[in-house]
Amino acid sequence: MWHQINIHTSGKNKEVVQKLTRKLPTGTKENVIARLALGYSLQTGKKFSKPEFTEYDSKGKEYKDHILFDARYRDLSIALICQHYEVYRTHEDIPKYVKLHVDHGLEMINQLFEDNPNFTFFDFLQEYLDRGISYLEDTTVSNSAVRNTNQNIDKSYFVEPILIEVGNPIDDGQDNPITMELNNITLRSNAHIAVAGKSGSGKTQFILSFLNRLHKSSNGQVNYLFLDFKGLKQGDIEVMQPFFTRTQCEFIDAPHKPFPFNPLSFIDNINEKDKLMGINKFVDIIAKYSNIGKRQEQELKHATKEAFHDMTGGEYPTLNLIYEKVLEVYGDKRDTLTEILEGLSELDIFQKNHSNSFLLKNHYFSLSGDLPNAIRFTSVFLIINYVYNIFMNMENTPVENNYKGIRYALVIDEAHVIFKDKKAQNLLDSMLREIRSKGVSVILLSQGISEFTQPETEFSSNCDNAFLLDINDKGNSKAISKFLGLSDREGIKAARSIEKIETGMAISNIGEFEKGSLFTLNQIHKDEI
Repeated sequence: MWHQINIHTSGKNKEVVQKLTRKLPTGTKENVIARLALGYSLQTGKKFSKPEFTEYDSKGKEYKDHILFDARYRDLSIALICQHYEVYRTHEDIPKYVKLHVDHGLEMINQLFEDNPNFTFFDFLQEYLDRGISYLEDTTVSNSAVRNTNQNIDKSYFVEPILIEVGNPIDDGQDNPITMELNNITLRSNAHIAVAGKSGSGKTQFILSFLNRLHKSSNGQVNYLFLDFKGLKQGDIEVMQPFFTRTQCEFIDAPHKPFPFNPLSFIDNINEKDKLMGINKFVDIIAKYSNIGKRQEQELKHATKEAFHDMTGGEYPTLNLIYEKVLEVYGDKRDTLTEILEGLSELDIFQKNHSNSFLLKNHYFSLSGDLPNAIRFTSVFLIINYVYNIFMNMENTPVENNYKGIRYALVIDEAHVIFKDKKAQNLLDSMLREIRSKGVSVILLSQGISEFTQPETEFSSNCDNAFLLDINDKGNSKAISKFLGLSDREGIKAARSIEKIETGMAISNIGEFEKGSLFTLNQIHKDEI
């Protein structure tokens, strides 16, 4: 059992209780202000040590246990004390902590009114509630998507069979292409694809051919985003032009051309709780992938909230506006946070206006290798977060005649660079598990297979379809079998095949071809226009 908590406020606070109660609506009992004082004090983070136990006398207002606490919320009030001081519920000092925080809270609230003569109790309650809601911002941020009930993007899906020729058997002697049914749920539980192959093995040429055929097979209804972290050189852009034309793809070369969306527009700008959760997610991305400190993170939260507050008519703030809000606090001082925001805003990495049409077209995003790493990493995760959140707020796509509706393909090149740390791995894991129900195929390209097998997450197990091209670590048969999800017998075949592999060849685990057997991959430069 918990202690019965009967307390007396300090003699000085006896008058304060009466004065503050008079500010409340007529008829309000004096125990209400004591409850508010307790919560208000705890919100400040103040912790009393044993030498402070005698800071307040006990000559004031008496509160019996059943008067001080609302019976419905007594347990919660005590739990807050226990959590604050990290003590068990039977700890002998809990009554002392309650008394101290009531007195401390009364002092603070009284001082607030004395310093602000025009401040009403309704003003106080609004601030008090805002602080309570803002505690959401101080909790660990979930990797899951945030809710946005005001989203108005409607992305169609393609629910007929999506047939994609991925290659041809070696020495078949016949025109007998290997055709993959991407959305056939009897063959695969998801449309995610893992592709591993060293530089020059042909993996990019294969995926470009894959996207070309995806565009064709779905009559252009399934759109794609190719996220190129390392960036294309001018000569590569010219070589890629036929592919862009063929798939009606817009090439975005950042920072010379901004990405066509506002990365803040995944946030619900109407519902207050959802807005705060969205702001929290945005700040967390900036904090994690640009390595800013806790103090800087708090400044960014405040600036982002202020920027949203300034918006009217359902508009979204820009990164430029948030940068300006931060500078109002920082002045001429420069640090990591101001450098990141300055780079994102002044380089015009993102479009300033909110647009709903981004996901209705095909895009190839090239992030210049000349950009600072912090800018590139932050940009990449703002883009991935945007795509993830937008689709997670859509309805699930249906299944008709064993074919899953597909909306979109997200290609992440150089996955071994982007998802190199635990924070990024957690985001990727959440996305792979959740987004497939929304009809999104995530395609991960990496130079090796080790990146797909992490201590806590087997990424290849979340991708039902794996293609293994030539890699440096060809002798690691155990890792190869794990990457492809092969049986012992299939693994033996794969080990023999990988010894003979050449550029433009692969082994795979897709159900439309013998697992572990070599075949030649389709390449974009060989596709018919």
